[in-house]
Amino acid sequence: MKRTHKFTTKIAACLIAASATGHAADTRQHPPGETDLIPPATPLVACDPYFSIWSPGDTLNGVETTHWTGRRHQLTSLVKIDGKSLRVMGATPSSVPAMEQTSLTVHPTQTVYQFAGEGIELSLTFTTPALPEDMDLLSRPVTYLTYDFKATDGKEHDVSVYLAASGELTVNNTDQAVTWKDASADGLAVLSVGSKAQQILGKAGDDQRIDWGYLYLAAPDSVTESRAFAAPQDLALSFAEKGLETKKDASGSSDHADGIAAGLELKSVKVGKESVSRWAMLAYDDLYSIQYNHKNLRPYWRRNGWEAKDLLAASAKQYDAIQEHCAKFDADLYADLKSIGGEKYAKLASLAYRQCFAAGKFVADENGQPLQFSKENHSNGCIATSDVFYPMAPQFLLFGSSVAKSFITPFMEYAKSDRWKFPFAPHDLGTYPWANGQVYGGGERTEENQMPVEESGNLLILMAAVAKIDGNADYAGRYWDRLSQWAAYLKKEGFDPANQLCTDDFAGHLAHNVNLSVKAICGLAAYSKLCEMRGETQLAEEYAKTAKEFAKRWVEEATDGDHTRLAFDRAGTWSQKYNLVWDKILGLDLFPDEVRRSEMDYYLKKQNTYGLPLDNRKTYTKLDWILWTATLTQDQNDFEALVSPVFKFLNEGPSRSPMTDWYETISGKKVGFTARPVVGGVYLQTLYHPDLWKKYATKDRTKAANWAEMPEYIAPIVKTLVPGAEDKNDVIWSYTTDKPSADWFSKSFDDSNWKKGAAGFGGGGPPRAKIRTPWTNSDIWVRREFTMPHEIPSTVALSAYHDEDIVVYINGVHAADAGGFVTAPKIIELTEEGKAALKPGKNIIAVHCHQTGGGQYLDVSIVNVLPGKKK
Repeated sequence: MKRTHKFTTKIAACLIAASATGHAADTRQHPPGETDLIPPATPLVACDPYFSIWSPGDTLNGVETTHWTGRRHQLTSLVKIDGKSLRVMGATPSSVPAMEQTSLTVHPTQTVYQFAGEGIELSLTFTTPALPEDMDLLSRPVTYLTYDFKATDGKEHDVSVYLAASGELTVNNTDQAVTWKDASADGLAVLSVGSKAQQILGKAGDDQRIDWGYLYLAAPDSVTESRAFAAPQDLALSFAEKGLETKKDASGSSDHADGIAAGLELKSVKVGKESVSRWAMLAYDDLYSIQYNHKNLRPYWRRNGWEAKDLLAASAKQYDAIQEHCAKFDADLYADLKSIGGEKYAKLASLAYRQCFAAGKFVADENGQPLQFSKENHSNGCIATSDVFYPMAPQFLLFGSSVAKSFITPFMEYAKSDRWKFPFAPHDLGTYPWANGQVYGGGERTEENQMPVEESGNLLILMAAVAKIDGNADYAGRYWDRLSQWAAYLKKEGFDPANQLCTDDFAGHLAHNVNLSVKAICGLAAYSKLCEMRGETQLAEEYAKTAKEFAKRWVEEATDGDHTRLAFDRAGTWSQKYNLVWDKILGLDLFPDEVRRSEMDYYLKKQNTYGLPLDNRKTYTKLDWILWTATLTQDQNDFEALVSPVFKFLNEGPSRSPMTDWYETISGKKVGFTARPVVGGVYLQTLYHPDLWKKYATKDRTKAANWAEMPEYIAPIVKTLVPGAEDKNDVIWSYTTDKPSADWFSKSFDDSNWKKGAAGFGGGGPPRAKIRTPWTNSDIWVRREFTMPHEIPSTVALSAYHDEDIVVYINGVHAADAGGFVTAPKIIELTEEGKAALKPGKNIIAVHCHQTGGGQYLDVSIVNVLPGKKK
């Protein structure tokens, strides 16, 4: 949702990646019934932003599976019926015929495909135990694949299963090396794959995939026939032709991740009229998940010392219980969603469920309490963004205090620290997975492109919603000084906002924003509710009075005939007033019902084929905001009238990617944004139903409390050994923007024909860059000679301002790489081989930087990093 110098880059990168897999323009299959849903992409493995695999087609065996970014993350599955092999997942090997897919159903925690052929009916179920009342389960990076077979011809059949996962799942780019091994133990057949470099939390950015930690493919040893590693195509054909061959103590490495896959063959079973099952697990242990104020945090499931083997053993032991629990949860939630919104709404919300949770990560703080960090997928990759978790919040709020507070706490810990010096709330905590401080707009430095009214209103409203769950404002009390400061800011600046951005910042700055004014007014009333709960009666009355006066004035100044305006000073305009929802949900009693009724009547006149535009300026819309706006009158006819075009869009929109929230209401084309957590906003309708909200919120078994404060960070002492542009203005490199020969990084390479230029290299206005040599195309290769001291310190490292991806070589040896982009120099550790390559005296450093769009910059220096001291 962000307009940083990387914004257009990330949209382009994801669209290019989707196009490369051949799915971006697939012809959509027409659903058989009006309330049937064929998703634009179907969730298979949906655990977190890195372990997120989707099927971007109508049939599971008609396309290759992909990461949410569109990059291929290949899962393949075949079944063998009486010796005949059929393909059920993946488009390859094409020589193996596809089994006919007869249906697809997406539940909140499960995706179910039905197939038929050769006298067999197969149900293939993907189960991710995203059960919010138990954060131990919710945080597990595990997905089960269950194969249920049943004969349909009255005969008995021999059936076996093949399942494989590519090394692509463990790297950012497929030219990265991976290692693999057979890790079978404790009654489980286990295959493991991971990147060779293992640069834990080494990269940040949006169009990024994980390249640390390890993927596990596992099944009960008792039903596993064989297991093997080989090239994906060879592995599948081997099963189809003769079966896999197990090699004892297998381990090895591959220079290219797409050149190796881990495969399991599950034992043949006799299948008759009674259903017979086989199952396997896919899991990913990322070791460390989030860097929070420069401290690496473990995933929540690891907080008590668990390792991958513990995760797999527990998940296998609990298979039956988890399947039963997930099936019941899905059935109950679907029934409740249908009862309050209809069948289309229930199916839309079911599709959104795993996407919302999978766009963030649950980690443990120093007290073992849960923190959730959302990722701003497909806009700029920011982490813990207020105006992203605000629309996301309804799904979290529905399921209780622990999950709701888990995403608010890290944000508020940062906001209350001395680092945040503004009188309004922050926007973000950094770039995923680095939650080291705000990067958007002016960051921590200036008010440029900040969202003061937006973010302050968000937090006050969400705090009041949490207090409603708890029945008290104790949690808000932990951050009371900041909340009071933000309320005072809104009282002064909120009614008629200055020219600033809001959550719809892709539409640009807007002064006198009427919908933003609603948020400020609701935020003030929410603060009044918190004051009342805390026994601060006078303050509560003061803010309640201000909010009511503002609301009355708002009606007078915003009304434009039969509707309200986009901006106070713009007659003849309109916009969705989705922020009005909190008036009823929180019992604020601010705006008359006639406002909601007249707004809805006007919206119904403005709808297009695929939904209600965001406002009068464009025909695009936001899916989450339509689902909020649809709730305003709490009239079922109104609700279904606004939801139905969105449902139609999901069935007919041409993009084959996980649910977008930003699309054109006339053509149905995606404008941008993929797989974002904001789709959790579709659960807002549930918050209007107190009994339903209570039913789910009170199931919370985690009972999170006693969070640790934000980790203390003591900045290291950095001493320059080899200067860069930050230190000198005459650091000269040899460079080229034309792709050089393959040995360009070797120590002996002749770069005399390359151009000469002073660091830094760049263009497009990256923040605080010192551009001395223009560089504006996609790639640059630079080399220079430098001198190291006689004694090279063991704590030597790189300091690099890279925008975007860099690969560094020292004396011809691969020494470091970093993905994404940074907005200031960052310390990058050298590999052990890189450190060993450094020699006293003359050395050669060679760097390649790749850029996809927007601002760009490159500057590299060599430094000695020493422990810092407390001030």
